[in-house]
Amino acid sequence: MKQLAIFVSGGGSNFRKIHGAVQSGEIPARVALVVTDKPQCPAADYARDEGIDVMHYPAPDMEPPALLRALEQADIDFIILAGYLKLVPSEVVRAYPRAMLNIHPALLPAFGGQGYYGRRVHEAVIVSGAKVSGVSVHFVDEEYDHGPIVAQVVVPVRHDDTPDALAKRVLKQEHRLYSKVVAALCRGEVRWREDGVPYVEPPIMLQDITK
Repeated sequence: MKQLAIFVSGGGSNFRKIHGAVQSGEIPARVALVVTDKPQCPAADYARDEGIDVMHYPAPDMEPPALLRALEQADIDFIILAGYLKLVPSEVVRAYPRAMLNIHPALLPAFGGQGYYGRRVHEAVIVSGAKVSGVSVHFVDEEYDHGPIVAQVVVPVRHDDTPDALAKRVLKQEHRLYSKVVAALCRGEVRWREDGVPYVEPPIMLQDITK
């Protein structure tokens, strides 16, 4: 069984969906560790309530090798970023090639990068006049919201949208897509083209994305 580390910074709604999919057997894995820069955040509280080990990182006097040791001691196979707002240390990124996922509430490479998170993303989408937004799941490299994209879902932008209304519809698709990509990764269904582009086989199918 694959061992997962989930990195979180806030409420952890995607983490909770993933953990629920683990508990139901949809994801053939175990959440072995939660890493957070905010140890009192709701996601960390949820993890402790569920009996999952929680690690505070970054923390005072703690360097990246300490994080790497904790991941190794937990036999982590895959790292899943679920609303983690810190840049993952390059040492960790290099130690987990093609094994670390992130989710972003827009269609990368647009509306991504440092500073593009939460409500700010949806505000920028609406101000731009874009007619579609969506969700991107990508492998992590050493830059914010960068790395090979493995799956995306389109969410139409309505003429009278507000950032909060758009965010709500995008989050619904985040919850639907991320667990399916994590499950595919754990089942060995993520493949790579010769040019380094990942894809899922068989493809992930989501219905009713306009709602």
